[in-house]
Amino acid sequence: MSATTDLTAPSAAAEAPDRPATVELRVPGGWFAVCRLDALGPGRGVAVLLPDGAQAALFRVRGGKLYAIGNVDPFTGAGVLSHGLVGSTAPDHRPYVASPLLKQRFDLADGRCLDDDTVAVASYPVRLA
Repeated sequence: MSATTDLTAPSAAAEAPDRPATVELRVPGGWFAVCRLDALGPGRGVAVLLPDGAQAALFRVRGGKLYAIGNVDPFTGAGVLSHGLVGSTAPDHRPYVASPLLKQRFDLADGRCLDDDTVAVASYPVRLA
């Protein structure tokens, strides 16, 4: 299942303009409301504490897509991926976040480490409600 939402696609949130869109992550047990869409700046991440105590990093990339992956850097054990630098690979333009500690890059679509294919973090489907 994809861990991205395209903000240019029609959604139920677009049909209710008087109510700000809410970003939700799919977690075991259902959809979990995280924050309002207008609280997310393009190119930035925010840390999310999930109901089971796990951490996620939620990103709104330039162009409007939303992604969510695990926030804990598997190389250091620190919850820092939400503070990483967002970029994209060349030539296929796959979005990633580079850990602010050791600089490993994690694919925002599936959580896989682009610098060590034996390592990955969780990825979470995202939607607007």
